[in-house]
Amino acid sequence: MFKIFWVTNEQDPLEKESMDIEVTHKEEDIDQEEMGQIALDIIDWPDYLYIIAPIAWVLYEDLDISLKKTVLTIKWKRPKPKEFFIDGVVVKNSECFWWPFIRNIILPENLWLDKIKAYMENNLLTITIPKLKFNSKSIKINKVEI
Repeated sequence: MFKIFWVTNEQDPLEKESMDIEVTHKEEDIDQEEMGQIALDIIDWPDYLYIIAPIAWVLYEDLDISLKKTVLTIKWKRPKPKEFFIDGVVVKNSECFWWPFIRNIILPENLWLDKIKAYMENNLLTITIPKLKFNSKSIKINKVEI
């Protein structure tokens, strides 16, 4: 389950109060030729993996974030604004992408996937995934006498 966080002044996004969001696991095929790709940055910190994506004109309720094994998928559909549908309007230039967006991210296996958290602030989606921590120790090698 993902968490969406409200904006606070705290440094650690994992400490913010959150609302649970249902994460769906879908098996349907997606025709990615008809979908736009969202840009994102992946930042590898010592304790966390951060995924940051600027997502304009979308409410967090409209985002579909899902996880299947180690593939994280972010998708949504950005509708055209009402100004496109007014009678007599002629679109002179159309560079914005108004169709569905999708982005699949293959995650490394050293992440604590049960602790994924996400929040939105100023149209910026940030997903934090803590890394698994393993104890390390030296192993003494004993000599075997034959």
